[in-house]
Amino acid sequence: MATVSMGTFLGTIDSSIVNIALPTLVKEYATNFSTVQWVVLIYLLTVTTLMLSVGRLADMLGKKYIYLAGFGIFTLGSALCGLAPGIYWLIGFRVLQAVGAVMVVALGMAIVTEAFPAQERGKALGINGAVVSLGIVLGPTLGGILIQSLSWHWIFFVNLPVGLVGMWMVWRNVPATQPAGGQHFDFWGALTLFVSMSAFLLALTAGQNYGFGDWRVAGLFIIWAVFLALFVRIEIHANQPMIDLSLFRNVLFRINLITGLLSFIVIAGTILIMPFYLENILGYPTSQAGLLMGVLPVALGLTAPVSGVLSDRHGTRLITMVGLMILVIGYLAMSTLTQTSTSLEFALRILPIGLGMGIFQSPNNSAIMGSAPRERLGVVSGMLAISRTLGQTTGIAILGAIWAARVFASAGGVVSGGATAAPPAAQVAGLQETFLIMVGMIAVAMVLAVWAYLAERRNRALKVVATDLP
Repeated sequence: MATVSMGTFLGTIDSSIVNIALPTLVKEYATNFSTVQWVVLIYLLTVTTLMLSVGRLADMLGKKYIYLAGFGIFTLGSALCGLAPGIYWLIGFRVLQAVGAVMVVALGMAIVTEAFPAQERGKALGINGAVVSLGIVLGPTLGGILIQSLSWHWIFFVNLPVGLVGMWMVWRNVPATQPAGGQHFDFWGALTLFVSMSAFLLALTAGQNYGFGDWRVAGLFIIWAVFLALFVRIEIHANQPMIDLSLFRNVLFRINLITGLLSFIVIAGTILIMPFYLENILGYPTSQAGLLMGVLPVALGLTAPVSGVLSDRHGTRLITMVGLMILVIGYLAMSTLTQTSTSLEFALRILPIGLGMGIFQSPNNSAIMGSAPRERLGVVSGMLAISRTLGQTTGIAILGAIWAARVFASAGGVVSGGATAAPPAAQVAGLQETFLIMVGMIAVAMVLAVWAYLAERRNRALKVVATDLP
């Protein structure tokens, strides 16, 4: 558990820790934002597009040695990133780092699910889920401390001792289970999925720069749809597909993936917008803003393992519903923030988001992994990880664009210097409206969770009736 948690934390924190270093990198390399943002984007693109391929290879070849290699590649990539002589070198080394990260992140939940008995799965995945969210949320805070105390190089160098210790722990602790032989890799399925995912993520990224109505962005969305259709067709006819589409016949499995994706979209948008509110509107220094944002991961880290244990005893459905209800309350409260809100008022509003996310995530992950056959754990673990990275990318792109659009609407038109240069009243109005949209997204997830709970109860009742019939 400690080994997998270390790998999960390293892989997820590096998807967000670099964000706070972007202004520093612009100055350090004498470049512009449109170039330096690829330090973050190339990492997310690489991780998301390779996730399922790595999961499938692990199901075919075994998880331990791919996981171990991931630690090694990630550690080497981190060292090279810290030594990068130029911005394009740094972007290239981030690809190498992401290749290692995907080998770690894609397999963590599969290894945990394989190692723990079913009656302890919720507790184990609760710990892992807490680490995932802590990595995503703590990245900017830890990055700010390292940059302020040392230099931007250390956001990469800090990974080296952890990576080396992690490799030793993997070698010592992770079991080397041998998968069934005679399996084949679905090359054409992997290729069409890679092109489809790349086009989708590039469309989201380009949409922020050119607008989602631009012909180039529309073209990328068309490529995504065409190659996604090709991928589905290939998977239907493949003897050993990349993704066993029969998994999606399970309605409850689909609902768990969708609700998980929605929760990560919303949490990514929260992490994107909140620092601007705390620093630009309330005038807090970066260190104090980081501490206030820390309320969320602390609450999440405390509740996720507990909800995992409870899901082992009482089932997953009811607990996921409770978590989503608390999230709705939290986001409704966040929509009431004003220009004069105090730090205590902010903390009390963001606290339910951390609590709700922690309560929801562990049983939701347990339900997803529990529905996977043993020989498909790698792929399902990869699908779960993709829902997280896709949620991050989509949340940043879509909710960031919505927030900027609502700020401009409140300001009476586009503001020179962007949304962050708009009058404080316009920024707060945009924030309130964006949080109401987030409430709607979580409400959709809650409705789906309630439907899944009722469907599961109905199925159990039908089974009881069937067994009682003569």
